[in-house]
Amino acid sequence: MDVVLHLDAHLLAIMQAYGMWIYVILFLIIFCETGLVVMPFLPGDSLLFVVGALCGVGALQIKLVLPLLMVASFSGDSTNYWIGRLVGMRLVKRANSSFLKHEYLEKTHAFYKKHGGKAILFARFLPIVRTFAPFVAGIGLMRYRLFMLFSALGSIAWISLFIMGGFFLGNIPVVKDNLTLMVIVVISISFLPALREFIRHRRVYNSA
Repeated sequence: MDVVLHLDAHLLAIMQAYGMWIYVILFLIIFCETGLVVMPFLPGDSLLFVVGALCGVGALQIKLVLPLLMVASFSGDSTNYWIGRLVGMRLVKRANSSFLKHEYLEKTHAFYKKHGGKAILFARFLPIVRTFAPFVAGIGLMRYRLFMLFSALGSIAWISLFIMGGFFLGNIPVVKDNLTLMVIVVISISFLPALREFIRHRRVYNSA
């Protein structure tokens, strides 16, 4: 939690310790958050926002960050898809992990059935769901060309929105002086759809 809420301080410390390797580290974080179904806990939206803010003050190069993280997001999606397609059902049947929860898979599957291929695009903006959506798409044998299309669009939209949001808002003094608060706001907004869905399910359950 400390890492998530103080990403700016941690990223600056990593930059000072590792220099240009920060770009490799950022690539790996985004790749793992989208590409490994057991890592939905990694920072996504908040990390991108803080990276954008650091680009805004010149600590990172936005011309390098944008394409690099888009590639990380897309390649992570593709990796997750093929894991689901090739060994997904075996992993689900043998799963006994706090990360690979059946309830996550069931909710993602319902989301996927409701929205079809567009679920891959929409899932980009839903924490946890974006980690499981490519995996479920692979299990469901979604056509890879269609998957690639929505994954590419989602990667471009997700990375651009949060990086550019941090880039422009991060230079506003009130935001710069309260970056931790802004990270909390970004995290809260990210989880609003999931909270709304939870409330809706509770109402249906209570009325039954």
